[in-house]
Amino acid sequence: MKTFIVVRLRGNIGLAPEVLDTLNRMNMPTKHSATLIIDTPSYKGMLNKVTDYVTWGEIDQPTLEALIAKRGRLAGDKRITTEALRKESLGSIKEIAEHALANGEMPEKIKKTFRLTPPSGGYKRSIKRHVGSGGELGYRGAVINELILKMI
Repeated sequence: MKTFIVVRLRGNIGLAPEVLDTLNRMNMPTKHSATLIIDTPSYKGMLNKVTDYVTWGEIDQPTLEALIAKRGRLAGDKRITTEALRKESLGSIKEIAEHALANGEMPEKIKKTFRLTPPSGGYKRSIKRHVGSGGELGYRGAVINELILKMI
């Protein structure tokens, strides 16, 4: 089963209530937030509904480890440090990334949403068009890892 990372690129202006509800159910309340999902029919339907507001693709382990180390948060909005991981007995960042890739979700004590920054160097294309038409939205496969590293 594949694990996708979904990144929200557009804000709330002009958003239909059904799309806003779907984005909230996917744990992406704001622009530049990201979450992990697995490849299931229900998530595919959700992605189909919000495809004009997000981009997604398959995440690899080194990118996920960097994302957890830099942007991961524990309950109470505390940063993930080695002391905090030891205190919560969660293991290492590598073990957390392996668990997340295998199950498509973060462990219970780690927040499901990653708050990212706008990409360094900016977007190269329009965030109003899909990848196939020369934009940034929609499915982009393994190329998503480059965007995530620019947004960390």
